[in-house]
Amino acid sequence: MHALSIPTWIIHVSSVIEWISAIWLIWTYGELTNNRTWWGLSLAMLPALVSAMCACTWHYFDNAESLEWLVTLQATTTLIGNFTLLAAAVWIWRSAQSPDTTANSVKANIKSEP
Repeated sequence: MHALSIPTWIIHVSSVIEWISAIWLIWTYGELTNNRTWWGLSLAMLPALVSAMCACTWHYFDNAESLEWLVTLQATTTLIGNFTLLAAAVWIWRSAQSPDTTANSVKANIKSEP
């Protein structure tokens, strides 16, 4: 646990907590708007969360050589996470372009209420 300073640990741990909070908030937004594309984004964020947890775990055990496989797992989940986030962003963008999306129908319902 001595591999990182206390301020660096605070940044690492708070980043993981923020990422978990963002996943939860985006999922909740998807529920409120009944728009599944936002659920897709929250699920697409999970590989990046796994990556961050791998980094924290490896550093917690003082970058032990026996856990060096975590570095490979972190790199792999970062790569996968980048692609899943790209796919989710494209899905959100395409759904916003389509006139018959759930998100647009929610907006229409809001406008038509007295």
